[in-house]
Amino acid sequence: MKERIYQGMIELTNGRGSSAFLKKIATSPYSKKLIRSYSKVYEINIDEVSKNIESFTNLHEFFTRSLKLDARPIAQGATVFASPVDAKIEAFGDIIDSMTLTVKNKPYSLVDLLGSERMAANYRDGKYIVFYLSPADYHRIHSPIDAEVVRQYVLGQKSYPVNRLGLTYGKKPISHNYRMISELAYSPHRQAAFIKVGATFVNSIQLTNVTDVWTKGEEVGYFTFGSTVVMLFEENAIEFHENVVQGYPIRMGEAFANML
Repeated sequence: MKERIYQGMIELTNGRGSSAFLKKIATSPYSKKLIRSYSKVYEINIDEVSKNIESFTNLHEFFTRSLKLDARPIAQGATVFASPVDAKIEAFGDIIDSMTLTVKNKPYSLVDLLGSERMAANYRDGKYIVFYLSPADYHRIHSPIDAEVVRQYVLGQKSYPVNRLGLTYGKKPISHNYRMISELAYSPHRQAAFIKVGATFVNSIQLTNVTDVWTKGEEVGYFTFGSTVVMLFEENAIEFHENVVQGYPIRMGEAFANML
């Protein structure tokens, strides 16, 4: 019953009108007055921000803020994957029953997530990790490894919340929301899927690197609102580090996996 009520409420509020309204508020000059209180409520470290807090013209600009160059050291080593975002580790583990991953006790089909059986087959019996970004987090997205972008495409139209309630009661938002999928070749024989999932009615995932070459740690895009990143790895391709713990935070640049 709770699931049906939640889904019904979200369906009623999800549309072009609500998205436009949220965007209008966040980009309004009047929203600048909310920045300082927003940073206090979410305990944002403004000393890390690349420019003075008073220089932001609206809340949206602050939400998509850049950080100082030394604020997020990047884990070194050609075989080390670095977290692409500041986030909480929502889930991680093995892709089971050939092509299924589980988040908040909900099974997600790789075919639904990636949009095709052919793409999904690449990650059969592999591993996955889900990074959840809250409104408090830094929302720029960075490359997790040196790689070539061999394929990039978009799926889905609407975006539903991917917070705790959304993941628990929503209609599998990770595999149904608007999402941008980048397939990364990080060695001659290995690829990973890097999936950026839109959230909270707004489908804005902006790319800032539109080339086909990514360098570990470099910025490649940003989210407009709180969102999620999912990474998929092939069978016997990586092992997770000990610091990867469900429900715990991780910062952009911290090591989370090693190539095998």
